[in-house]
Amino acid sequence: MTTLALTPGLARRARLAGLLYLVIIVTGLGAELGLRGPLIDLADADGTAAAIRAASGQFRLAIAADLLMALCDAMLAILLYLIFRAVGPGLALAAMVFRLIQAVLIAANLMALQAAWLLVSGEPGMADANALAVLFLDLHAHGYDLGLVFFGVNSLMMGVLVWRSGLFARAFGAGIATAGVIYLVGSGLRFLAPGLSAAFAPAYGIVILVETAFCLRLLLQRAPRR
Repeated sequence: MTTLALTPGLARRARLAGLLYLVIIVTGLGAELGLRGPLIDLADADGTAAAIRAASGQFRLAIAADLLMALCDAMLAILLYLIFRAVGPGLALAAMVFRLIQAVLIAANLMALQAAWLLVSGEPGMADANALAVLFLDLHAHGYDLGLVFFGVNSLMMGVLVWRSGLFARAFGAGIATAGVIYLVGSGLRFLAPGLSAAFAPAYGIVILVETAFCLRLLLQRAPRR
């Protein structure tokens, strides 16, 4: 097992990774909870369509925020590979691939949101347009969880890499691996037992705490003075 020696170059990469992580957290949570979430009620197609039409800029800003998140996620996947490849080349490469798959799925899944927007902003009175728009919004939620399956696997791998690296406290590795389990269970419930998804949702609070803590740890990384 190889541990990492903290060099100025590695410290710079870690801080850049922390910055990208911060952008991902802010844009991801901002898009889902702050911008898009308040507008959507899957049980009320007409009310959702009216809310999106009344806040069209807010809805489109959520799409832009998610796109920025996906771009940063792809860059972060590559950067984390460069940081951790000395710990385990094969594992670091696999982790990068799974995170890149997640980024691609989330970016492609934005087409469902764009389709919903085109439906609710189209000709008024189009038959079943509102109901179809809500279907696309629900499809986006399922597609997002599909991406998180791959991110959950990535998190398990990253947990092992962080644990072995010697650069971070092992608690960060354990926390990231725990987040991976939560992602996998949450996504599994979405597809296999959707009635339990709402009850499991508070577990994502652990994920937010873990990823925010690791983000801050990366941002504060400094090489030792000689």
